[in-house]
Amino acid sequence: MVRARGGAVVRRATIAATVLGIAAGTALVGYFGFREVGRALFAVGWIGFFAIVIYHLAGMVLLGVCWYVLTPHSAPFRAFVWGRVIRDSASEVLPLSQLGGFILGARAAMLVGLSGAAAIASTIVDVTVEVLGQIGYTAIGLAILAHLRPDAPMVDWGALGLAGGLIAIVGFVTVQRRGSKLIERALWFVARRWSRGAMAAVRPVYDELTDIYSRGGAIGLAGILHLAAWIASSVEAWIALHLMGVDPGIAAVVAIESLLYAIRSVAFAIPNAVGVQEGAYVLFGGTFGLSPEIALALSLLKRARDLAIGVPALLAWQVLEGRRLLAQPATTS
Repeated sequence: MVRARGGAVVRRATIAATVLGIAAGTALVGYFGFREVGRALFAVGWIGFFAIVIYHLAGMVLLGVCWYVLTPHSAPFRAFVWGRVIRDSASEVLPLSQLGGFILGARAAMLVGLSGAAAIASTIVDVTVEVLGQIGYTAIGLAILAHLRPDAPMVDWGALGLAGGLIAIVGFVTVQRRGSKLIERALWFVARRWSRGAMAAVRPVYDELTDIYSRGGAIGLAGILHLAAWIASSVEAWIALHLMGVDPGIAAVVAIESLLYAIRSVAFAIPNAVGVQEGAYVLFGGTFGLSPEIALALSLLKRARDLAIGVPALLAWQVLEGRRLLAQPATTS
């Protein structure tokens, strides 16, 4: 009864956050002018939009590589790419927090051959290493901001936030590597809510986690690749702005994007960061001379890109899940 009430509260809070975010984003676009934002958005054109989608898909493949190097030969490489596509699609398209995307991504990778224990453990480590890469990415952005806009108040606040994030992630890594009892309890708690069958896999998950962390070279390579992927995402935004006829410079775009994703990470509980992303783009873009119309158009372009990739991917995933469920009775018999 208590769990059901708790789930209902979470669902209501999620719906409320989504509605408020959509309202805030729509209000921002309306305030600065639907026509002006639309003009900047459509300046990209269909060919430009297709190029952005292809570039982003290539970035997802790189993120699949980041995940794969943590536990190579445990499953076909396509399992990690497919799991990453579903992870990001669920986080950006479905009304879920990022945590929901992590779970669905691991589930999708399991359908293509990754074991349950390896999927859970490698997802935990991959997310951790990605956050470490993001901290390095944010540090680069703050350095650029301090150089180009030394009087910006965001420099000091960003430095404090970066220090806090670094302390938090170091603590999280320490717990993963040394807090065996705590990790097992946490995994048991998650497994109990996921399925009864998953509860029996708690110990194998911890063993997988220990095995992954024993390969320090793989962890370091994954971190470097994640940092490269973060920087590559800035290049994608720079290309989009170039297609709109605006070029603030790649350094400025790296600063804007790194700070944007830092804000999104803080607001991880808000589904799709609706409203948060739009407001952050207006704030950080204005610091580097981007008009609010251009900043909002860039945000909407990213959301259109996520829909173009995420909707077909999630539908394909549902087909795979359906086939698996239909095959279960025959397998059992």
